[in-house]
Amino acid sequence: MKVYQHVGVEGFTNYYIIVNEKTREAVIIDLEKVTPEFIDQIEQNRLKVCAVLITHNHKKHVSGLKTLRKIYSFRTYAAEYEVENETSVVLKGDGIMRLAGMEIGYFSLQGHSTDSLCFKIGGIIFTGDAIFAGTIGSTTSFYARQMLIRNLHEKVLSQQDDLVILPGHGPPTTVGAEKKFNIDLNSRI
Repeated sequence: MKVYQHVGVEGFTNYYIIVNEKTREAVIIDLEKVTPEFIDQIEQNRLKVCAVLITHNHKKHVSGLKTLRKIYSFRTYAAEYEVENETSVVLKGDGIMRLAGMEIGYFSLQGHSTDSLCFKIGGIIFTGDAIFAGTIGSTTSFYARQMLIRNLHEKVLSQQDDLVILPGHGPPTTVGAEKKFNIDLNSRI
């Protein structure tokens, strides 16, 4: 597996291309903007885009879908139908699916938004805006914040310490680093 990270300059949003190096199939996680460099990476590596996985339906994480849809044929996987209407596969709760020859775990991580999902592929977890290096994502209420903290403890911090976290914004981190240094997760629930 190979991971390419892109950063959208408009929203400083991370989005990722995950490649099965054996089959040359690719899964994209979130998509702020389709740039010439993004397309060149897909084309020069002769990648087949199989799916786009959406961590949550905020503009910074989905605004490139319409453009990408004009170039490639793929399925969109998200927690809500509204992401791409008839082309979306709605994921509920927690589960495992197989895409691009890779096992992909997904789980609901509500709190930042009602449709937040995380995706685990190999030793990496893609968290969208649920958690960042040293802090957690924004919430709309005290209740949502407590729900997010509880979900992060149960579903992310319960993973092995060396699991890499690739967030929707900012630098990568690990589960172990967040257990030790995340100011929001180390406060009382």
